[in-house]
Amino acid sequence: MTMDVDTIVSLSTPPGEGALAVVRLSGPLARSVLAGIVGGESAVPDVRCPALRRLVDPESGELIDEAIVTRYEGPGSYTGEDMVELSCHGGWLISEMVVDACARAGARRAERGEFTRRAYLHGKLDLVQAEAIADLIHARSRAMHRAAVVQMERGLSRRVSALRERLVHLEALLAHHVDFPEEDEPPVPLKRVIAAATDMVEDLDVLLATAPEGELLREGALVVFAGRPNAGKSSLYNALIGEERAIVTEEPGTTRDALEAVAQMGGFPFRLVDTAGLRDPSGRIEEMGIEIARGYLGRADAILYCIPADEEPSREDVEFLSKGASAPIILVRTKSDLDERPEASVRKTGGEVAVSGIDRLVGHVRVSVETGSGLDELPQRLPELVYRSIVTAEPDVPVLTRARQSRTLRVARVEVDAFREGLESGLPAEVAATHLRSAESALEELLGTVSVDDVLDVVFREFCIGK
Repeated sequence: MTMDVDTIVSLSTPPGEGALAVVRLSGPLARSVLAGIVGGESAVPDVRCPALRRLVDPESGELIDEAIVTRYEGPGSYTGEDMVELSCHGGWLISEMVVDACARAGARRAERGEFTRRAYLHGKLDLVQAEAIADLIHARSRAMHRAAVVQMERGLSRRVSALRERLVHLEALLAHHVDFPEEDEPPVPLKRVIAAATDMVEDLDVLLATAPEGELLREGALVVFAGRPNAGKSSLYNALIGEERAIVTEEPGTTRDALEAVAQMGGFPFRLVDTAGLRDPSGRIEEMGIEIARGYLGRADAILYCIPADEEPSREDVEFLSKGASAPIILVRTKSDLDERPEASVRKTGGEVAVSGIDRLVGHVRVSVETGSGLDELPQRLPELVYRSIVTAEPDVPVLTRARQSRTLRVARVEVDAFREGLESGLPAEVAATHLRSAESALEELLGTVSVDDVLDVVFREFCIGK
């Protein structure tokens, strides 16, 4: 891999007003650039000994700020190169002046993700760990944080490395089999090779099962509130997000546009969307709102369909629940405080029976925003519904959070399965082995052991400039 030889500089904290800002330097000239802005070599602090220094303009000597300076020598740094971190006062102007001073002292302004890219190129971390750092920075839920920490601590990398070692072992078993083609009982029976391949396919399936929900962790699963006007959708929406975002009145059709909010439930991220009531529109504006609602329903990961508990499901309700969207539906009987029927009577004669047997209907919940009854049930059931494979996975199974990860593992799975099927169908072992080598290449690409520049560009362009 080509190593950069210049020295880069960037602000590594968010720009804007704040108490502190951190500016990073990395590269072979980090020490000399530092000397240029602290008044010479005599003012350069020892390695890993933070010190207060005056930062000055390298040309005029004018004071810019006072900062805590920490110096690192490669390979014992984040990037594996000589590095400097300058902790100065925050604000739009000061940090920019410090970066500009470093640039005029011999550094180049860094590109997006260039610090972490250099860490990868110097073998400080693999490509999965680099992606985990980006996920950790952008995590908006505890579940995403946990998944990123596991990957950053090489949880997924160790699992993939172990799979690659098993592929190499499988090739070795196959070589033993090929070396004794005329023997009645070769040292390694073909059944053993096929069984080992089958085990690998199953282990890859376990990892791939986390991919759909794992990718949702980054943005949040889309949960859409649907139902007829005045079904209690907006009241329930406000109650779950903990603030009055949607207007609630007794007048039907109050919600004309879609309202979206991000919320955590059980530590998992969700995007909750309140939509217009589904009915024959009374005007163009309401018609547009219903069109927007149907668009959200078509993309939903789960639907909360609301029907007042004291009302029976209408023909429109049953029709929607039967074929209105493809996502799983939880039927929410709202305003349960207005329903005076005993619970047993509701189950026997009420709406749950009227809509029973619908495949996409995965549960019923009775809630009351007025009394708070049932409101704690949805935050428990939604993670189990949307993030099922993660919730039920064994604790040591890492979660795939990137399309790149699932794509390369899927290639490996297809190739190993093709190898197994080839042996079972009588394909010559040396021909079937080509699938093993393709699977091995896919796993190496996932870790970044063998990579191409366009893959690296995709990974690191998601980072901020200072990372």
